[in-house]
Amino acid sequence: MIGAGRRTGSGQRPRGKNTMKVSLDYGRGSLEVDLPDDCEVTEIVKRPTEPLKSPREAVYAALETPHGAEGLATLAKGRASACILICDITRPVPNGLILRPIIETLVKAGLPKAAITVLVATGLHRPNEGSELDTLIDDPWVLENVRVENHFARDDAAHVDLGVTPLRKVPVKLDRRFVDADLRLVTGLVEPHFMAGYSGGRKVIAPGIAHEQTIRTFHNAKFMGDPAARECNLVGNPLHEEQLAIVEMVGEVYALNTVLDENRNLTFINFGHVEQSHLAAVDFVKASSLVPVERQFSTVLTSCAGYPLDQTYYQTVKGMVTPRGIFADNARLLIAADCSEGLGSPEYREAQKRLVSMGPGAFADAIARQPLAAIDEWQTQMQLKPMAVAEVGLYSHGLPDADWPFTGVNRIDNLSKAVSAALDASGDRAIAVIPEGPYVVPYYEASA
Repeated sequence: MIGAGRRTGSGQRPRGKNTMKVSLDYGRGSLEVDLPDDCEVTEIVKRPTEPLKSPREAVYAALETPHGAEGLATLAKGRASACILICDITRPVPNGLILRPIIETLVKAGLPKAAITVLVATGLHRPNEGSELDTLIDDPWVLENVRVENHFARDDAAHVDLGVTPLRKVPVKLDRRFVDADLRLVTGLVEPHFMAGYSGGRKVIAPGIAHEQTIRTFHNAKFMGDPAARECNLVGNPLHEEQLAIVEMVGEVYALNTVLDENRNLTFINFGHVEQSHLAAVDFVKASSLVPVERQFSTVLTSCAGYPLDQTYYQTVKGMVTPRGIFADNARLLIAADCSEGLGSPEYREAQKRLVSMGPGAFADAIARQPLAAIDEWQTQMQLKPMAVAEVGLYSHGLPDADWPFTGVNRIDNLSKAVSAALDASGDRAIAVIPEGPYVVPYYEASA
């Protein structure tokens, strides 16, 4: 386990009445927002962590000093094949840093390059191809030396049926390229996740390389509506429990886990048993990303963490959900996201159309009766959570005009004016600003 020492810091930055501007992560850069002179700004950020000084050396060190397993070189000896799962383009995993050391270790241990597959765990997202795949892998050497392929959740023949999970009877069908591999490895970014508690580890397998039926089952309204299916919580979380059950059915799996700071620098990396190493990474992330706040706010300004997460409205919902723990009564949530790729999938568009036409209550009642969620409908269900406790407004210069009617939230054309209006309406001059969106999870904790 390789991690940097933490600097002291509360995660809150009271800015006082002289603050004029704040900066939000937005697209491939940042967005500056002018605030009224008399507002009181509390900027909520991660507790500081130090970037690792020698990231590539840290990758090799992690592979040699595993958590709950043997080192990768030892694990790879005598294996006939290997499959390495990676997250799709929606996650800023440092593939250009981690993939070549993994592959080189496998080759030195005796695995031929032709027996190594890098599989993009797309879940039900679109495949990453062409120049986008080049960007995702971020290392021409990898593309030139091993197979790099996408998972297709709707290809029935590409999956192996492993039965059903013991507790909730989720049908388990997974990509056979991973299941049939002699050595199974997952890579990923560990960060707060608004449904599964934390991303990475077991989640790269399910939903990452799961069949459509598997994904739609444990993303149905019953799972999504469970109070334990929330950010920064693994205890009793039905998604987490079913994901672990699925890993158990697969068998031997190992993971390389990474954590990044707000500047996308590597701050932590470890390798080992998929569950044990993931939990160690979660402990590191929790100490940084879960931030207590001493008051609640009537006005909250946030983002969806910039590129690549904020490229669709589908992903933007994550930034709406995670700050709800600090909402005062009748709060206003203002979120900025680029959304240059539009709403998301055609199926998600249909779910949003139903939300807008039916209204939140009727939509929730309708999906509650479905054993299988409609594809991407779960994200619409998650949007109901902030909408139930706050008035939500979106600023986006990338979202096409044709998509705006189906967001279900207010359109903001001028973010600074929207902030002023929210402060005036509330009668409270305090505002919480969360520049990095869903990667920071604030919660209300009254002072003693």
